Amino acid sequence: MLSLFEAMATPHSIDRYLELVDPMATVRDLRAEVVAVRHSASGSVTLTLRPTRQWTGHRAGQFVQIGVVIDGVRHTRCFSPAGVEGGSTIELTVKAHEGGLVSGYLHRHAEVGLVVSLSQADGEFALPTPRPPIVVLISGGSGITPVMSMLRTLVAERYAGEVTLLHYADSAEAVPYLAELRALAEDNADVKVVLAYTHSDDGDLAGRFGAEHLDVAAPWHAQAQTYLCGPATLMASVRDLYERRGLGDRLHAEEFTPTLAPPAEDADGTVTFAASGTTASHSGRSLLEEAESSGLTPDYGCRMGICFTCTTVKTSGCTRNLRTGELDNDPDKPIQLCVNAAVGDVTLDL
Repeated sequence: MLSLFEAMATPHSIDRYLELVDPMATVRDLRAEVVAVRHSASGSVTLTLRPTRQWTGHRAGQFVQIGVVIDGVRHTRCFSPAGVEGGSTIELTVKAHEGGLVSGYLHRHAEVGLVVSLSQADGEFALPTPRPPIVVLISGGSGITPVMSMLRTLVAERYAGEVTLLHYADSAEAVPYLAELRALAEDNADVKVVLAYTHSDDGDLAGRFGAEHLDVAAPWHAQAQTYLCGPATLMASVRDLYERRGLGDRLHAEEFTPTLAPPAEDADGTVTFAASGTTASHSGRSLLEEAESSGLTPDYGCRMGICFTCTTVKTSGCTRNLRTGELDNDPDKPIQLCVNAAVGDVTLDL
């Protein structure tokens, strides 16, 4: 019966008609309604979302894709739920980044009743089952959201091991969940919260990450599993220390910002977008940027190689992975537009 209704609704899906009556009435599409908004830290907004019945929950640490319509165009970005694993609502804390279209829009305009598109949770950055016997959480800025989900989940499960959160921010005013973090540490003997401020002296630690910070916050880190999310500089510093100490296999990270190679100086060739009948010279930038410069609007989410929303088939040519530098000459292969660049002539099924 559903197939019959969908056939009658062609060329649109039945959900396109249902949303005219009620944006939260869907058959297949997953959506969520903002049911609470609070500004708990400088430059950030915390949203509570009520998802439609299709929501299957998240593992602590995973991300979701949120889509909002801005000036008539839907834009999608990835955010990490901060709530307890398995919750029926979704809590997101969004920091308004400079130049961030979606983050800035949500920070300024999100209000109760706003309906957004939503994906199921995804990502390998998550607490494993069974839980590790000892856990270290390291975060910076808005990278606190996935590790906050981990911390809340462990506390809710009455986790018997020791857990330390080491969080970096400019100052106390920039720390989301500051009061809750202090309460969690006070109420749970095995939870330790260490706040390091890079522009203030009133934290537990001052300055940027270094070996001395880790040794103070979690002197037993060599026996722990460590989960890391934050800005690229923090990620690089932590990775370097763990590798030097032979602990690389104990560090698990979620990329907060991509580390991409710059465009090749000798970039030359053309990109053919076969399905669109468009051909353009390329400059060595990501294929997503090349497509947008050519007037195309491919779907995308994270723009950093996490969510796979921009995956498109490369029918011919050579591409370079902007994260690893690896070259790929295989034809008829799905690639992520946001983290691949053309090398010579490339044809895409786009």
